[in-house]
Amino acid sequence: MDNPSSEHRPTPLDPRLAPKKSMFVLDDGRNVLFVFVLLIFLFALWGFCNGMIDVMDKHFQEELHLNLAQSAWVQFAHYLGYFLMALPAGWLATKLGYKGGIITGLLMVAVGGFWFIPATHIASFWAFLLGVCIIAAGLTFLETIANPYTTVLGPMQYAATRINLAQSTNGIGLLLGPVAGGLFFYSKNAAGESTGSANLWIPYAAIGVIVIVLAIVFYFANVPDIKMADDYHLDDPGAPNVSHSMWTHPHFVMSVVAQFLYVAAQAGIFSFFINYMTSQVPPIPDAWQTTYAGSGWFETHPNGALGFSNKAASNLASLGFLCFLIGRFTGSAILKKFAAHTILGLYSAAAVILCLLVFLKLGWISVVCVFLTYFFMSIMFPTIFALGIFGLGERAKKASSFIVMAIMGGAILPKVMGAVADKYDLSRGFIVPLFCFAVVAAYGFMWPRLSGAESMRGVSTTGGH
Repeated sequence: MDNPSSEHRPTPLDPRLAPKKSMFVLDDGRNVLFVFVLLIFLFALWGFCNGMIDVMDKHFQEELHLNLAQSAWVQFAHYLGYFLMALPAGWLATKLGYKGGIITGLLMVAVGGFWFIPATHIASFWAFLLGVCIIAAGLTFLETIANPYTTVLGPMQYAATRINLAQSTNGIGLLLGPVAGGLFFYSKNAAGESTGSANLWIPYAAIGVIVIVLAIVFYFANVPDIKMADDYHLDDPGAPNVSHSMWTHPHFVMSVVAQFLYVAAQAGIFSFFINYMTSQVPPIPDAWQTTYAGSGWFETHPNGALGFSNKAASNLASLGFLCFLIGRFTGSAILKKFAAHTILGLYSAAAVILCLLVFLKLGWISVVCVFLTYFFMSIMFPTIFALGIFGLGERAKKASSFIVMAIMGGAILPKVMGAVADKYDLSRGFIVPLFCFAVVAAYGFMWPRLSGAESMRGVSTTGGH
């Protein structure tokens, strides 16, 4: 890629000389903590929706007799919504501002949530997939806008910290989503018959009501349209080829690749978690069955071994998301003290090792490693996002739409992981996220060279692109 001239590189900033400021105070002295709190509800919302998606796969596998690769159409529909709406969302965010884009996204999520009511009566796979896709399209607006917005709600040195803190509430939504999914998707009547298909609309209709209320709140709230710092001078009148100049910055280009592969790995692990817990876990000791008799947590599998039930696996998914949530909160604290790109590299490298241990089928050690991948995945999405849009000024809105579009990785790679699992087993399928995490680790460690910046805290002009 062409090297930009020195006048279009970031200006030096020594964090030791910068005055200490609150994470939520702008340069003009305005406190935007209330706006940040409003954004937190958006992060929790799409976390909840994603959490329910990840327990829906097994439901359709059993109700429609699908294999793993076929059930991955749920993830495909979900991430297709992101792919189709990412660029329009970025364009509208530029035209409507942060506030208008958020309200548009909320209304679209409401349409998708209410669609599940007629979809339940249609009772066809395509109808449910359409609802998933519409909701994802609305969430695209929220993610395209809310993620970069958190990075400008205060001093730039705290950008990675703010976005990870906001994403921590996303982890709370992810934690509650599987619980709601397990409650409604795997419900049974007094005769022991599944009522999941009839009740599937309930949590989605509730989401529709909630987002309508949120849209009203945002309409009356004071949501300032704040511009990101233009460290690379992309907005200068004399900047060459302004509309496409963000593509001359490798740290942004590679963030799109890294985000594609990260979401691919996350979607594969999340969506097949229940399958892993019901097929790859070693036989449950009889003592557990005696202790927890009548809990519905255990059942005899086709191979004759005692194992976890679907409902138990759904609840265990919440335990995985608890690890994810802990990772988000602790990660936010760690990112205040250490360089964001270094933490991303280390966490991704740890995830590579964990996936290898799952691949090797080491019994309960591998089971524990699956839960630990949730912890180390926790900071990846927001950190890649913050590193990718770093210093892009007004172009950050458009850049964020491409990073969100990269979420399409979650539609494609799980089908590859499912195909590997169908041919071998799900443990072997972890070779797919292993490869993805390896590339993300490389991006983290190479970020200073790609960006010409020492870290998110301080910028150096000594490094080239």
